[in-house]
Amino acid sequence: MAFRQAFRALSTSTRSTLKIGLIPADGIGHEVIPAAKEAILALGSSIPKPEFFLLDAGFEYFKRKGVALPEETVQVLKNECDCALFGAVSSPSRKVVGYSSPIVALRKELDLYANIRPVIAVAPTPEEKPNVDLVVVRENTECLYVKQEVLTTGKHGKEARATRLITERASRRIGQTAFDIAVGRPRKHLTIIHKSNVLSVTDGLFRETVRGVPALPESAGRLDDVTVAEQLVDSAVYRLFREPQIYDVMVAPNLYGDIISDAAAALVGSLGLIPSINAGDTFVMGEPVHGSAPDIAGKSIANPLAAIRSAALMLRHLGYGDAAARIENAVDIVIRDGRILTPDLGGSAKTQDVTAEVLKRI
Repeated sequence: MAFRQAFRALSTSTRSTLKIGLIPADGIGHEVIPAAKEAILALGSSIPKPEFFLLDAGFEYFKRKGVALPEETVQVLKNECDCALFGAVSSPSRKVVGYSSPIVALRKELDLYANIRPVIAVAPTPEEKPNVDLVVVRENTECLYVKQEVLTTGKHGKEARATRLITERASRRIGQTAFDIAVGRPRKHLTIIHKSNVLSVTDGLFRETVRGVPALPESAGRLDDVTVAEQLVDSAVYRLFREPQIYDVMVAPNLYGDIISDAAAALVGSLGLIPSINAGDTFVMGEPVHGSAPDIAGKSIANPLAAIRSAALMLRHLGYGDAAARIENAVDIVIRDGRILTPDLGGSAKTQDVTAEVLKRI
């Protein structure tokens, strides 16, 4: 797939071991992260010998211990690990005193400013349905996810306000990441997603900063072949469903990127297929896009493919492209074959059955 060919890896050094943090967190994370671990182990000597660190985080841990992200987990990731895999987190819709999402906190602690989510249709699609091969590049540290909210009382009763933060620095970094991905893809097309017709200050800054990336001295003409388009976020979602083939790389602030990538999953069959990485300049953490799915947790029917694909993306980002391709190709074969799939894809297989079939193909 084009994304896989275009991926720009972190520079690698010679390693005798590859130290990987495993953070299952909540719900089906405890079922899909072990599947991703098995896929990594199946690679054998094509990667450095993996060493795994099982780490705590999540709402379930918070309910037991009173903290969602233990300091020990952060320190092990920073000081012991080369990379990590995160499962899924339960985020209650009501306010819970003392609780804050550990995945949001980890992105900030490790400066994982880019959330990269490829959405690729593998199974053959009917002729009337265009093929889907796009990448959502989501800024990962700002927007409304800074979680600065206040509740006050005014003359009309309760008033809730949230601060939305967009900075030039964060917008430039995510813009550079998006352009780097776009320039390596065959179509070389980038769409900036915003709502600057209403949010002229915040989205205006995001839009202008990303547009200015090709003019930066470090770009030096390297990005001249990239075609840049813009789309308002509401119409972008509409067009995503009507004509997904127009999109190649989409770059967006945090909230828009979250919504768009989840919506795009519907185009390829299931959230259980969509991988992602949270990437910074020195660390990468794979994370399936799906949530903790408490309704199916413990039933052994969770789709492990997004987590397995996230492991492959993580390895590709570290420079192990051939090993990543073995995992990706194995997953593609299982999907195309169609006999051993979990219920979200219309099958009846168990999580462990799908995992075993992928391992056999690796």
